[in-house]
Amino acid sequence: MSSTIVKTEGLTFSYSGFDSSIPGDVAPVVLDGVDLEIEEGSFVAVLGHNGSGKSTLAKHMNAILLPSGGKVWVDGIDTTDESRLLQVRSTVGMVFQNPDNQIVANVVEEDVAFAPENLGVPPEEIRARVDESLKMVGMYEFREHAPHLLSGGQKQRIAIAGVLAMKPRCIVLDEPTAMLDPRGRAEVLQAIRCLNREQGVTVVLITHHMD
Repeated sequence: MSSTIVKTEGLTFSYSGFDSSIPGDVAPVVLDGVDLEIEEGSFVAVLGHNGSGKSTLAKHMNAILLPSGGKVWVDGIDTTDESRLLQVRSTVGMVFQNPDNQIVANVVEEDVAFAPENLGVPPEEIRARVDESLKMVGMYEFREHAPHLLSGGQKQRIAIAGVLAMKPRCIVLDEPTAMLDPRGRAEVLQAIRCLNREQGVTVVLITHHMD
């Protein structure tokens, strides 16, 4: 029997920065009473047009944003519990729209190793994680390449590998193919499907593409 890895209950959210003293300057409600349960091992697509709150919802799944109202739990942990923030973000990894914003090193394998190194993972374990993660997204043969020389689809797969090296049980991908051409989009979607189907990683895909 599968377990719930992400759950929201009555989730509401409004962005701050509006001045209530100015007539008509009211913070819009971006999320309004969202109830959601994501089962471990599932593949869930959150589909909606631009500006519908998809990315805002995604950022609640690993506590980049915290609710204005209601609750979000990750593997049973309340995301507002600051003492367990690392645990939340270790459980749910995030991949964003532009891979260039997530790639930080000049060599592919060094980029994938970056996050585990910062967590103090032993070097032998880092090596194993890097190799495994790159193989999972079909990018192992590019491990010694410079990321900036890769295609958009390849860069996005490197970004996914960087998250996989953290050993998350769930990956939330926020419009990961929005900036890619059809070939790059197909590459990334194939990698995502394989992660879910063959590795059992829970996938939450945020998208406006019906396909």
